[in-house]
Amino acid sequence: MTSCIFCQIIERAVPSAKIYEDEHVYAFMDIMPTTEGHVLLIPKKHIENIYDFSEEDAANFFKAAPKIANALKAEFRPAGLNLLQNNGAPAGQSVFHYHMHFIPRYDETDGFQLSTWETKHTTYTPEKIQELADKIRSVLA
Repeated sequence: MTSCIFCQIIERAVPSAKIYEDEHVYAFMDIMPTTEGHVLLIPKKHIENIYDFSEEDAANFFKAAPKIANALKAEFRPAGLNLLQNNGAPAGQSVFHYHMHFIPRYDETDGFQLSTWETKHTTYTPEKIQELADKIRSVLA
């Protein structure tokens, strides 16, 4: 048995409140929810982060995401929904098995707060933004 808590959940060695499962993914209630209906979606294959997904694994994972989102919308009628996912410890990843949080949002007092984003709009001029886009595009080519 692996030491990965999410692999243990998939193997049924650790209990979970499952809401959805298919051959590729498993969705369950977060045991430390931030709002009512907080769900985690994980791939059944141990994939550490977004960088390790194959295109096929990503397609199988993200194909399930609208199903989960729409189930939450139908059941809880939230005003909105945050999808949250972190890659690597510096980005806040604490369980190193890819997972996406589905956090229903009800209003500004629902208990969930994203950190305030500090924009760098004075540092990144339109010309600098275009330069960065060109660099990224060259890697994708």
